[in-house]
Amino acid sequence: MNILRINTKSKKYNIYIGHNLIAKFNKIIKKEKISFKKSLVIVDKNVPKKFLKKIYSSFRCERKLTFFFNSSEKNKNFNYVNSILEILFKNNFSRNDVIICLGGGISGDVAGFAASIYKRGLKFINIPSTLLSQVDSSIGGKTGVNNKFGKNLIGSFYQPDLVISDTLLLQSLPRREIICGYAEILKHSLIKNKKFFLFLDKNLKNILNLKNKFITKAIIESCKIKKQIIEKDEKETNLRKTLNLGHTFGHAYEATLNYSKKLNHGEAVLYGIFSAAQFSNKFNFLNNNDYKLLISHLSNLGIFDLNKFFSKKHLNRIISFMVSDKKNNSKKINLIILKKIGKVNISNQFYPEKVKKFINSNLFK
Repeated sequence: MNILRINTKSKKYNIYIGHNLIAKFNKIIKKEKISFKKSLVIVDKNVPKKFLKKIYSSFRCERKLTFFFNSSEKNKNFNYVNSILEILFKNNFSRNDVIICLGGGISGDVAGFAASIYKRGLKFINIPSTLLSQVDSSIGGKTGVNNKFGKNLIGSFYQPDLVISDTLLLQSLPRREIICGYAEILKHSLIKNKKFFLFLDKNLKNILNLKNKFITKAIIESCKIKKQIIEKDEKETNLRKTLNLGHTFGHAYEATLNYSKKLNHGEAVLYGIFSAAQFSNKFNFLNNNDYKLLISHLSNLGIFDLNKFFSKKHLNRIISFMVSDKKNNSKKINLIILKKIGKVNISNQFYPEKVKKFINSNLFK
């Protein structure tokens, strides 16, 4: 069992990382001195029921309620948040009660957002069930939902009281979901730590095959990088923007496809990193040696080009989503640029026409 302490201005909490931690759930919450009378367990329908049974049998409270959530980007909306709030109000939850989320990043975002706005905040415990959520969305307190204007445009910063990342939960995931989570691990290495990137490059097969020694190290090191960033910049005023490497492109790709199952979030981020690397190299920010090393790594993950998803007819739609991205504060497009593996530039604004010309000439061949 590994414990990372997160120290933000708004809240301090622990992340537990290890194997079969859900069986020790009651022991952990007692150690953390988290008490409650009522609990609403929000369960991602993709999580095998055996894991829910393990958690349910491992803790006691006066009343346990369950809400099963059909996790998808299309369901990440106000309607489902309202459904959760209605349960809380009808059962007279107090701010000393708890929402426990067992699920991936979408479920955690919706559950965390509901927790943040119910009576201005009640206790929230996150048990991320996917690799993506264990290394990304469960850390840092971002919550929210989508609307017709884009992804995650409505939300709040709300830190959890506890995060439990159990590697046992990963064993039920298909390989596509493992790669999806790996995208964020890779991103963290590119932002902050070339030595970590080289570890990933050398041990990619073992990590994707969930060999315990390698996947645990990858999760811990990835979480450490995000921890360092959010502790310095909780509300994304400056440094935390580096975590958006690949996301301006990636979110636009997802939105253009209407969040289709053809391209999940992690895959979109990988293609976003691919695009950001090409952009960075083309305009002489990223040197050729690091560029070739990164492109080779992405190729080993099956990331080559965007032609199987898009054609030139999608170009204007992609650019419109990039312009409306929530990280922009002008009519220009803000991109995180790679300077080298382990270092990025935070604020780089480009005219939409320049980005459009780049995508047209470099990605749609």
